[in-house]
Amino acid sequence: MSGPVELSCVDRIATLTLSRPNHGNTIDPAMALALLKAAERCDEDGDIRCVILTGRGKLFCGGGDVGAFAAAGADVSAFLEDLAGTLHAAIVRLMRMRKPLITLVNGPAAGAGMSLAMIGDFALAARSAHFSAAYTALGLSPDGGMSWLLPRVVGLRRAQEIILSNRRVSSDEAEQIGLVTRIVEDEQLVAAGAEIAAKLVTEPVAALGAARGLLLESYGSTLEAQLERETRSIAELGSSDESRRRVAGFAARRSSNG
Repeated sequence: MSGPVELSCVDRIATLTLSRPNHGNTIDPAMALALLKAAERCDEDGDIRCVILTGRGKLFCGGGDVGAFAAAGADVSAFLEDLAGTLHAAIVRLMRMRKPLITLVNGPAAGAGMSLAMIGDFALAARSAHFSAAYTALGLSPDGGMSWLLPRVVGLRRAQEIILSNRRVSSDEAEQIGLVTRIVEDEQLVAAGAEIAAKLVTEPVAALGAARGLLLESYGSTLEAQLERETRSIAELGSSDESRRRVAGFAARRSSNG
């Protein structure tokens, strides 16, 4: 699958590559729609057990295509509503699919690109990467889920400062404050992502998907409601063939070692 978002699948690992390198991988309507279609494929294809999201070229994603904003002229409000709506549908698919997501931030990420960097269960950043919200400098407010994601990964106070000041966050700081899982040297980024993905595809995808869902739901849930979700989820998974096989294998190993 070529175009503004490239999709490849090898060994049950799908890789989505933002591919407008001459435009800093900025998001225009074509890229947003391509990302949505790729996300739908990853969500619905049972042969895919893990997804990697990265960018082609020097940038991960420079956010929205500001040139396209300007070209929309008097219709910019409708343009932005449509663009954000399509992008947000893609993000919902990627965050709610029942399989793990790894983001490989190969370079600078700004605006919605910073939001995309954060949606991974594992967010690895190249040392050369840096992050900026970049919205208010354009007279705009965040999209891509940044106002929801950033306070949850770095805390409200840091999120307020990062978004309102528009300052650049280095890869070292991003790791320190939890914006990314960890940083790796640029030339090791792809290999580091592949190592994680190779392990994840051997794990029970239903259990990983259920854990993803529980974590995502926990922020809007009371303790009692979350406990009920956990009860239903573990009971359902416990009856699956995969879980029963793994439980039996674990019990047998413990017995032989005991």
